[in-house]
Amino acid sequence: MTQTLQCISPIDGSIYAERPTLDEAAASSAAASARNAQADWAARPLSERVALVLAGVARLGEMNDEIVPELAHMMGRPVRYGGEFGGVEERASHMARIAKEALAPLEIEGSERFRRVIKREPHGVVFVVAPWNYPYMTAINTVAPALIAGNTVILKHATQTLLAGERLARAFHEAGVPEAVFANVFLDHDTTSKLIGARAFDFVNFTGSVGGGKAMERAAAGTFTPLGLELGGKDPGYVMEDADLDAAVATLMDGAMFNSGQCCCGIERIYVHESLFDAFVGKAVETAKALKLGNPLDPGTSLGPMAHRRFADEVRAQISEAVAAGATALLDPLPEDDGGTYLSPQILTGVTHDMRVMRDESFGPVVGIMPVSDDDEAIRLMNDSIFGLTASLWTPDVERAEHLGARIETGTVFLNRADYLDPGLCWTGCKMTGRGGALSVIGYQNLTRPKSYHLKKVTS
Repeated sequence: MTQTLQCISPIDGSIYAERPTLDEAAASSAAASARNAQADWAARPLSERVALVLAGVARLGEMNDEIVPELAHMMGRPVRYGGEFGGVEERASHMARIAKEALAPLEIEGSERFRRVIKREPHGVVFVVAPWNYPYMTAINTVAPALIAGNTVILKHATQTLLAGERLARAFHEAGVPEAVFANVFLDHDTTSKLIGARAFDFVNFTGSVGGGKAMERAAAGTFTPLGLELGGKDPGYVMEDADLDAAVATLMDGAMFNSGQCCCGIERIYVHESLFDAFVGKAVETAKALKLGNPLDPGTSLGPMAHRRFADEVRAQISEAVAAGATALLDPLPEDDGGTYLSPQILTGVTHDMRVMRDESFGPVVGIMPVSDDDEAIRLMNDSIFGLTASLWTPDVERAEHLGARIETGTVFLNRADYLDPGLCWTGCKMTGRGGALSVIGYQNLTRPKSYHLKKVTS
């Protein structure tokens, strides 16, 4: 049955966009078209596929003046931050640059008797289910390398950013990528699960909640369809006694509050050496007080609304529970906080890991800060989580940081920075954060399969 997907704008609760979903027959037809187009697409020279993908990215950039206010309407990010094109271009360009080497055959033997080689084969049809919080950057992580590697792609975007997938597909089509090679679709959950269960796709990449990841695994059960999953996070920062305090405060608080805290690798808990704790907290409070909560279409706004009322309600609940259990809230509510999507930033001290705000994903503008006495205590607390995406360490001692990093259960270790995705490194997580890896050479390995050739030569 056809349903209508509605994007409710967090600015004022109005319906900003709506689209009908495909029924099962139409969805299956779209998947079949992608499969029929895949062999011809993969047969094109690598250089041609790279050029078309980069042209699609460039065309997307030409739409940026329209995209920026569109994002504000759909998910609340302030227009002052200018959208996501810089990150999209950086990631796509890097994957284009490394494609030839990353996809090159691995030559094992080239003797008079044998040719032995491992080649990379595209999976076939790649299904990308993208989230709303960074709708273009998260999508391009898979879309660009998947197409470059010779796969065809079907994109399903989050309802909250209903128009993002449509724009991506339009940009790529206008740049010359065939419509069957890269298609955007609107699907309900039931149809999505049926397609995955019918093995309509050869690889599924999902970025979203733990619950959504479990639904993907259930749908794929028994099909042996490979899955790439980036799910929840509760990323920690650890400020050591020799850290650059001002730099640590500025970066970690930006990581906690940017995009209203709605970042996959945003900072959600901070551990500070006891010798710097009071100073760090004082500076963190001043940093948060400088934020301006308001309409994201106003260039003066630095903190927009959360994308949906239910997300803000969850953050408010975590804060209220923590305060009731003994935590101290250091920031007063702002006048613009309407009890709905517009949510005041908050810093909590006196927190413990018995509180949900230090265990569950918050995905909002709140951060708990705890003092620690040494590295061992910090490591224990950082690892006391079901998630593992990134961890941010603060010290001038690189050797110490690398040693500590080996003990942290996480996908990425940052030193003196946070909340950044380096396309040259594998974007990955562990524990309930998911599995697989995007970008870098490893991203290409996950979007292709190895195929071995053992060729015995006929000799006279």
